Amino acid sequence: MTSVAMPGLRSYVASAAVVVSALACIFFMHTVAARAEGEWEITPASEEALQLGLEWLARNQGPQGNWQSNDLGLVSLGALAFMAAGHMPGRGQYGENVQRALDYVLRNVKPSGLLNIADAQRDMYNHGLSTFVLGQAYGMSNDPRIGPVLDRALKLIAQTQCGDGGWDYQARPQRQGHDLSLAVMQAKALRSAVDSGLEVPPEVIELAIRSVRQHYSPRGCPYNAPEDEQKKYDGQFTYNKGGGQATVAMAAAGVVCLQEFAQYDDWRIEKNMKVITAAIREGDKNRGRRNVPFDAYTLYYVGQALYQVGDPHWRECYPLLRDAVVASQIRSPGQPERHGMWPSDNRVGGRPGELFMTSVSCFILAIPNRYLPILQEGKIEAMRKQMQSRSFD
Repeated sequence: MTSVAMPGLRSYVASAAVVVSALACIFFMHTVAARAEGEWEITPASEEALQLGLEWLARNQGPQGNWQSNDLGLVSLGALAFMAAGHMPGRGQYGENVQRALDYVLRNVKPSGLLNIADAQRDMYNHGLSTFVLGQAYGMSNDPRIGPVLDRALKLIAQTQCGDGGWDYQARPQRQGHDLSLAVMQAKALRSAVDSGLEVPPEVIELAIRSVRQHYSPRGCPYNAPEDEQKKYDGQFTYNKGGGQATVAMAAAGVVCLQEFAQYDDWRIEKNMKVITAAIREGDKNRGRRNVPFDAYTLYYVGQALYQVGDPHWRECYPLLRDAVVASQIRSPGQPERHGMWPSDNRVGGRPGELFMTSVSCFILAIPNRYLPILQEGKIEAMRKQMQSRSFD
């Protein structure tokens, strides 16, 4: 792939739409080949839980398509849950549910391309997440609105990148970005664009990779020590540069960033996978409590980190994660407003929180189906080729 400037992306979006749509239709006609490898990935219990979760999402969506939430990121996650299970916009059992969710997002895009109508402090959270989902939906839908909106959304990500390669909470360029949780949202969005046949300016990714690596903190030596020294110690990605808030969520977010930016051989990945897999095993010891294994945000990135890095971590730990998700689902046939959902966590409450956790749980259970473009093996070569001649030291 040859890099193109972001200002010219709109014409590329328009010309590629027919090709991508055709490819998507062919892909969905041959999804059996991409199905799970066996019962170690999908079990009857996980399939049943996924279907119950999708039924809950469909039953509680509402006519506007937004599940009583004005958070475009969460609404996009609702659409993603259906798409991850193989339901295309406007087609199939839940095709109308996908379309209504996407309609709500598309109706509320701002002239600048910003995909956020909630508090400004959620600008780049919601924007990155919604752009990622639109990138996955692009080509699966005949909706002519998606291309231009995706074009403006990608431009905004490039325009708001901060001087150090990160992003701020609000959609504005600053001298320094904020934290790793913002970078991973944009990483998913940019990679989604590449997977859908679009191109991203390499300089945007180059700056982002440098910023992400600065969030790695070794235990036992200074975070800014030479790499050869850092490699001698265990460590992980942290919320802030220089250490601080060394959570499982940030370990997974850093891994996902490097994977999305085609840095597959980065030594920091394995260091953080130790943190992630240890947390999954520890949670498995407490499975009898029937608690959700992680909060929705952490679960979302832990599942993707496992899948993207692959075996042996995926084969060993995905069944543990999957079974914990299945066990924590609410089963209450006499209460249709709750039957099939996953409860909200302390990050987001109420119906939006239920939407968040249920959407993420469905997504985790649907990953082995490999329906989404971003889960397809071979797609990684697009980003790899785009960045292979560049140095990030």
